[in-house]
Amino acid sequence: MRPLILSTFDISGGAAKAAFRLHQGLRKIHIDSTMLVQYPESSENNIIGATNKLEKYLNQARPTLDNLPLNRYQGRGYGTFSPQWFPDFTNSKIANLSPDIINLHWICGYIQIESIPRWNKPLVWTLHDMWTFTGGCQYSNGCDRYIKSCGACPQLHSHREKDISRWIWERKAKAWQNLDITIVTPSQWLANCTRTSSLFSRASIKVIPNGIDIQRYKPLNRTFVRECLNLPQDKQLVLAGANSLYLPRKGSAYLHKTLKSLQTEYKHKIELIVFGSLPSEAQSRFQLDFGFPIHYFGNLKDDISLALIYAASDVFIAPYIEDNLPNTIIEALACGTPCVGFAIGGIPEIIEHQKNGFLAQYLDAEELAVGISWVLENNQRWQELSQNARQKVEREYTQEIQVKRYLQLFTEIMNNTLESRKMRYE
Repeated sequence: MRPLILSTFDISGGAAKAAFRLHQGLRKIHIDSTMLVQYPESSENNIIGATNKLEKYLNQARPTLDNLPLNRYQGRGYGTFSPQWFPDFTNSKIANLSPDIINLHWICGYIQIESIPRWNKPLVWTLHDMWTFTGGCQYSNGCDRYIKSCGACPQLHSHREKDISRWIWERKAKAWQNLDITIVTPSQWLANCTRTSSLFSRASIKVIPNGIDIQRYKPLNRTFVRECLNLPQDKQLVLAGANSLYLPRKGSAYLHKTLKSLQTEYKHKIELIVFGSLPSEAQSRFQLDFGFPIHYFGNLKDDISLALIYAASDVFIAPYIEDNLPNTIIEALACGTPCVGFAIGGIPEIIEHQKNGFLAQYLDAEELAVGISWVLENNQRWQELSQNARQKVEREYTQEIQVKRYLQLFTEIMNNTLESRKMRYE
């Protein structure tokens, strides 16, 4: 079997990491998996990117060019809205690779909508957000216009029914109407959203959660890890991703409110760990805003460094207000670190309330603060939460479980495809 995995990135971002881990898992069991990506960063030989200078140049220019139709809209939606009109270079590459099956992942900014039917291969599309069935937005922010045909897009501050979101939806409907495609969603929540959409209400939809390598992400001795990372031994360490400090969808406003709520009781007990990309000029400002010392580790792309930071922390806060099945929560739980977040999207499928973490009511920052306090205030309780966290991942979110489910799905689809061809010839 020769599966081909398509992704805009290979290791940058949660969706890319999920695709990359699947690719690695398939290779481990001797499946000849290849990744075709727009921006390769890893050093693996079986990951294919741009093959000439012109392609590399156009790949760099693609985000700007693809967003040109948004310039007329007040909301614009740069980075959260994808027209996908600019041509790509995948058709000849896919023909040369001749895969048995194609598994699309997050392809925003990479694959033109109209390219997908031209490949003439069995398709499995793993969704990491809502873009595939909307008129261009990656998350709908509570809008349900994708149930019909989009238009008058609130994210673009548009009041016209025939706006760019309708145009994108119509392009998808026309290009994909005869696709033989299986949809995979990592969460049941996203599967339910997909079933209500006008574009994929009749599609075959499977739920296969993301998997991680639990030999890398695992509990470690906190005293030793903190000594290695030069972190204090006598403080309770709250971990957060940098994107939660400044991105609205990742809960920046609620993270600020939550930490401020903790200042009175925990001012001299808590310190904050932050990992991920954060502008240098913003670091000192956030230090003043929160009132807690911040240990900033920057953008870490290797699993070992990330696992050490998770293992050193007492709690991971995920104040996301829209999300599918965040890798960060799975990674933290695998390292025995309890998690606190809002009960939205796929998060309640990972965090079990007061069993391996705490689920707060949607957009209630005060309850997030209560959750952090509840996790930290009792050491015996923390030990139980930590054990439950690890066990949850071992049961449901290992790389081996993920690969086994995908391999079973790929095999079933290929067998059905061969049977259909056989019947046509007979």
